[in-house]
Amino acid sequence: MATAGSAEGKKITVLSIDGGGIRGIIPGTILAFLESKLQELDGPSARIADYFDVVAGTSTGGLVTTMLTAPNKEGGPFIAAKDINNFYLEHGPKIFPQISRSNFSESIASSIDKRLLGPKYDGKYLRALVNELLGDVTVKETLTNVVIPTFDIKLLQPVIFSTTDVCFTYL
Repeated sequence: MATAGSAEGKKITVLSIDGGGIRGIIPGTILAFLESKLQELDGPSARIADYFDVVAGTSTGGLVTTMLTAPNKEGGPFIAAKDINNFYLEHGPKIFPQISRSNFSESIASSIDKRLLGPKYDGKYLRALVNELLGDVTVKETLTNVVIPTFDIKLLQPVIFSTTDVCFTYL
């Protein structure tokens, strides 16, 4: 968490969530603990998105950011922090598939080619899952401001999704 002063002198709280593939379980564990402590103070409906002016994350941190800030049908977060690890345990192997040991030598050249020419994971499962779970929810509907930096591998340039732009921002 970071705080920064705004132009008006008001402090802004920022939650920045690191990337790292399946290691999203690490911030998931920490955020579940934090949310449970906030609920002890402010009641069972307290959620992470209620306490930060901006939630940001890249790679798997962007996925966690989305879980914590995308609204569900009741107007709360799509996934409570305590449920992030269950999400990763259920869906992680399909989102972040591992190279099988039996095809290891065969996969080395393919893996090197993929790393040089494209993303590590194809994202097909994740795209289908997000579409199924979130439908037509947009960035501007998030429960707090978000910033999700990404990289367009085809255009070789960064793309930032944020509630302030509510569109693609090319740097």
